[in-house]
Amino acid sequence: MTGKDQLTIPQDELVEAWRRTLPERLNAGDSAEVRADGTDPGALRVTIHASGRQKYKLDFAVRYLDSREIDVELVDVESGGRSIDEHAEAVRELISDYRRHLHECAQSLHDLTHA
Repeated sequence: MTGKDQLTIPQDELVEAWRRTLPERLNAGDSAEVRADGTDPGALRVTIHASGRQKYKLDFAVRYLDSREIDVELVDVESGGRSIDEHAEAVRELISDYRRHLHECAQSLHDLTHA
């Protein structure tokens, strides 16, 4: 990575852009919360509330590696307010699906984030 390809957008603008764009990428009935990561200006915290009976809530840390590429880390998965094992097949598929949505959101914001 070169020093030229750093994320230069202010974090508050990045958060607002994600708040506008991410809901368009999610499944019908899902909702998301996007917050600034207090320790890293190039990172966001994203909580996705999945629609459905299980009431899944997935927390992700999204960090920009440069102005285009993000790293998505699963922080926690809850069902009905309790942390659950993320290794169950259905949960792994859900995590994979939401990771893809997060990458799609970042990709759609390239015009904004790419210097």
